[in-house]
Amino acid sequence: MGKLVRFGVSLDEDLLKPFDSLCERKDYPTRSEAIRDLIRKALVEDAWEDSDGQGAGTLTLVYDHHKHDLARRLMAIQHDAHDIIITSLHVHLDHHNCLEVLILKGEATRVRELAQKLISCRGVKHGVFSPSSTGQGLA
Repeated sequence: MGKLVRFGVSLDEDLLKPFDSLCERKDYPTRSEAIRDLIRKALVEDAWEDSDGQGAGTLTLVYDHHKHDLARRLMAIQHDAHDIIITSLHVHLDHHNCLEVLILKGEATRVRELAQKLISCRGVKHGVFSPSSTGQGLA
């Protein structure tokens, strides 16, 4: 961790009041900690925009496993990308619906492409990719 640097931030009171309320709801001990988290989030999002470096994230899918051939197609895609799938969790929500969570890590371009390929499979009811960081370069 680097040297701690203090800097001032000027905010309109109309922005500060809801920010303080947010800090309280989210249990931040100080405004500084909340601002650090916001900066980290912005840096991670920025790094994913055009990154060809390493990235990590989670992919959540909800689908009806009874849909024609869907489970097999999803599995085939995942097997083709086994090197960037760290682990997966498969949960039966009810008789038809499954929730699957994949932890992905690898070349950011490949991770994004895999996530989109799985989300866009015909029969997937809901899919969301949440990019994260490998932790490198973040304090």
